[in-house]
Amino acid sequence: MWLNAPVLRRRGFLRLLKILNVRKSKPLIGIPADRRLLGAHYFHCVGEKYIAAVADGARAIPVLIPALGDGLDLEDLLERFDGLMLTGSPSNVQPHHYGGPASDPGTLHDPERDATTLPMIPRAIAAGMPVLAICRGFQEMNVAFGGTLWQKLQEVEGFRDHRENKDQPVEVQYAPAHPVQFVAGGLLARLAGRATLDVNSLHSQGVQQLGAGLAVEATAPDGVIEAFRVIDAPAFAVGVQWHPEWKMQTNDFSRALFGAFGDAARARAARQTS
Repeated sequence: MWLNAPVLRRRGFLRLLKILNVRKSKPLIGIPADRRLLGAHYFHCVGEKYIAAVADGARAIPVLIPALGDGLDLEDLLERFDGLMLTGSPSNVQPHHYGGPASDPGTLHDPERDATTLPMIPRAIAAGMPVLAICRGFQEMNVAFGGTLWQKLQEVEGFRDHRENKDQPVEVQYAPAHPVQFVAGGLLARLAGRATLDVNSLHSQGVQQLGAGLAVEATAPDGVIEAFRVIDAPAFAVGVQWHPEWKMQTNDFSRALFGAFGDAARARAARQTS
């Protein structure tokens, strides 16, 4: 039987996961990749800071998931992971996924990542897989649950400019930019042990309408939603708009966040093998 390239890639990837699952000492965390044109060729890639945060903060094994869209067998794939992390990215979710107006010319999109993550998110959560979503991943999770996005918060009356200054050094871009207010009694408030937290801010898109079944966990001073959780999720399922992966080891809240995510993944791994 003739097998086309996507099928061969999928089978090779799943074979690798089988090998990794033979004797797991740590949970496996899947990280969907961006598909980027670098020079003349496309690459599937994830920023090292996210990979390091999973390895060091969640104490798990990060495994990159290629952005193959419907070339992936989601049911088979999700059976092999103990958690899922959705990362930030320079690209925007394509607005047709949430009924938004067309993006401005030149806006960076990643349709292959959209096709991979948007159907993956609700299935992973329904299956009891712990999920942590960051920045673009936070926006993806909102869209996956039927929510909508502002494409340019800085042009919406009443909202501040949440973008970084790209002319500044990266250390300045990722420095704390504003506080967030945690919802009293919420999951993140309990993890933080405090009511507010200073966070970085490197985004133009933001939640317009919150998706069905999501509950706000934190807001910015201008009212922008900065974090939410999935209300009826069987396991940890949280999205944050800021970047806790940045210098995670030196931030008490970020360590607690990734630690809770890793603990949830370990609990799932233990249930799967018992």
